Amino acid sequence: MKKYTTIIIGAGFSGIGMGIQLKRAGLDDFVILESEDGPGGTWKVNHYPGAACDVQSHLYSFSFEPNPNWSKMFGLQEEILRYQEHCCEKFGLFPHCKFNTFVKDAVFQDDTNTWVVTTQEGEKLESQFLISGSGGLSHPSYPEIQGLNRFKGAHFHSARWNHHIDLKGKRVAIIGSGASAIQIVPSIINEVAHLDYYQRTPSWVLPKPDRYISNAEQYVFEKLPFTQQIYRSAIYATLESRALGFVVSPKLMTIAKQLGIRHIHKYIKDIELRKKLTPQYEMGCKRILMSNDYYQAVARDYVDVIVEDISSVDEYGIQTKDGKYRPVDIIIFCTGFHASENIMQYEIYGSDGQELNHSWAEGPAAYLGTTVPNFPNLFIIMGPNTGLGHNSMIYMIESQIHYIMESIQFMKKKKVQAIDVRSDVFEKYNKEIQNRLQTTIWKSGCQSWYLTKSGKNTTLWLGFTFEFRARTLFFRSGDYRLYNSVKISKKHKKKTAVL
Repeated sequence: MKKYTTIIIGAGFSGIGMGIQLKRAGLDDFVILESEDGPGGTWKVNHYPGAACDVQSHLYSFSFEPNPNWSKMFGLQEEILRYQEHCCEKFGLFPHCKFNTFVKDAVFQDDTNTWVVTTQEGEKLESQFLISGSGGLSHPSYPEIQGLNRFKGAHFHSARWNHHIDLKGKRVAIIGSGASAIQIVPSIINEVAHLDYYQRTPSWVLPKPDRYISNAEQYVFEKLPFTQQIYRSAIYATLESRALGFVVSPKLMTIAKQLGIRHIHKYIKDIELRKKLTPQYEMGCKRILMSNDYYQAVARDYVDVIVEDISSVDEYGIQTKDGKYRPVDIIIFCTGFHASENIMQYEIYGSDGQELNHSWAEGPAAYLGTTVPNFPNLFIIMGPNTGLGHNSMIYMIESQIHYIMESIQFMKKKKVQAIDVRSDVFEKYNKEIQNRLQTTIWKSGCQSWYLTKSGKNTTLWLGFTFEFRARTLFFRSGDYRLYNSVKISKKHKKKTAVL
């Protein structure tokens, strides 16, 4: 069995950032397990036409590795992926990576204070620390549709795009109207013969302030790095101010709502189509999207926006509950990910033998989105209630990485073998999170992927990102049970702390 100090699962921004900080601290006895054939995470698997970020490139990147050569204000998928590959190469992460490696489970060993990770190929690896960087947007969600297995045409999820399928001259059905759909529709609209666009709930879509970054700007950023830092800070401050409408005074979202309505009216002249595309919920309750060509695309005369529920699929088409049948050649699912119910695609067994997703039956929860009671030395990046609706997730990822590094450095300095967040600290923190979320825009009445089936918001951070940064700035040992060794009572199955 191969032994490491740290095992990281996932080679997206979380895993890459964690690995870099470990190396910079001289703690380079680690391995990164990644199911894909290279780094990139979300930006590796989401390579559908039009895939791009909705946060400006200069902020959607590591603070310690600025890129002066972004081509656009909002990075395209392939450019973001190249940036991640660059970071892996520059900081020497590739020798630490095991690609095409699928994790089956991870089990905490009480007698050694270590984690044993088993891959689907049967390989076992052991480490003191286990860091999950697999994220919440990595497990595609497929709708349950009667008869789908009978469909003779191609069908695939946007996160599993099949580039071998030619859309030219085909009747295409897109199911779902979220972030991926509003990028895909304009990108394929000139290829398809007809598009059936199945929309359950319309999204608020705002103009995207995107543009190409000039060579002169790139030159200044490269030669005078402080100018890029100032620019990055200005973007951060602008985006951070949007939290005022999300969590402080939701009434402020009225201004943005009017902008969204004007955006619809500018491009959608048909009254009935306007009704279909105009949300009836408060802006911000669901994810706000940005596009400069979405409405023009769905306004084409060979696009049908369908709001009736799908009843079934047969070999050659889709039938809706109003009895209408529409023949189709290709079905594309833009139905998002499993983000709110549970976020682990593999089983993790803690010191009490309980599996993590099972313990999250009522919705995921963690202390600072990072640690969970009875799962010693397990750290989760982009865990419960760390998601954002207004700013860059890289900021949150870096905050968590800093906190994890503080934890590990403390343990090494104090010669602590294991830490386990106290249940009372965990419960108090999550009670505060849920109480404060009750007054935010996300509880204004709509159904979204932010919420579990029971209506609990397990996805988003409750406010300003700088508050989260402040909370994760230091490791507070009093929040944890500390162990130099672990003794298990066979009768009571309880740990005995010696610190």
